[in-house]
Amino acid sequence: MEHHITEPFTKEKFKDLKAGDTVLLTGTIYTARDAAHKRMIDMLEREESLPFDLKNAVIYYVGPTPEKPGNPIGSAGPTTSYRMDAYAPRLLDLGETGMIGKGQRSQAVKDAALRNGAVYFAAIGGAGALMAQRVESAEIIAFEDLGAEAVRRLRVRDFPVTVVLDSEGGNLYEEGRKAYLESRA
Repeated sequence: MEHHITEPFTKEKFKDLKAGDTVLLTGTIYTARDAAHKRMIDMLEREESLPFDLKNAVIYYVGPTPEKPGNPIGSAGPTTSYRMDAYAPRLLDLGETGMIGKGQRSQAVKDAALRNGAVYFAAIGGAGALMAQRVESAEIIAFEDLGAEAVRRLRVRDFPVTVVLDSEGGNLYEEGRKAYLESRA
């Protein structure tokens, strides 16, 4: 099933999504990879404010290439998500509602997503140029010294993602593997 969802990206808007659903997101999302996640956790440990409000935040695990003239962003394909697994549960507990990346997640992330009614989306690996076409604006808001890994605020329109982990514990990767094995029996 395909869904069009606009911000705010609340738990309520994500609660009816099921693993395997296609979603087109429109609104503000944030970029952060492992170095930025580590800095954010360090900031929380020092009781400092984060560069953006985590409430209803969707974080895209991406380190885009430099933009070409006239474009807001360069190629913007997803980063392997497990690199954020040490940090994601804390951010989910603080209000993050969505994560975008590629690949499997740890049990701790799955548990935190379920506990918080959050969703993990997969973006199309290898299609960074396509993903970049859905970005209307991009602004570095923190950690500029990290270059491609700086935190950016992106304004996206019809940004295509697939639900991997839904808010009720559905898991596209596990369900797909199970269906395949059953079809081979």
